[in-house]
Amino acid sequence: MLVGRILLSLVFLIAGYRKLMGVAASAGYFAKLGFPMPEVMVWVAIAIELGGGILLLLGWKARWAASLLALFTLIAVFAAHPSWEVDPSQYANQMNHFLKNLAIVGGMLFVAAVGPGALSVDGRRRS
Repeated sequence: MLVGRILLSLVFLIAGYRKLMGVAASAGYFAKLGFPMPEVMVWVAIAIELGGGILLLLGWKARWAASLLALFTLIAVFAAHPSWEVDPSQYANQMNHFLKNLAIVGGMLFVAAVGPGALSVDGRRRS
């Protein structure tokens, strides 16, 4: 469970950090995707990715964090990787991102269902 949490959290920690290092560019991308208030939504995304990623990594409130990250990723799957709307030359790439994100949602649902495992802040409190 620890290795799984580390690997899953890296996706969000790195994505959140990259958005933080390029807030204006990320807001522009959000605007291109059609998100309302992209300058605000980028900060919401950063907070969810960094906050949820840290909680998942530590295994503190991991079920809650995993549920939030699953919902966040599900929104991203349909907003950012609509393989059904892209040029045929981009279909395979977008479909790969779509399926990868669905797999991440599955991983988050697994953590939400079974918890973070013994090697976690939540697991240590129960011992």
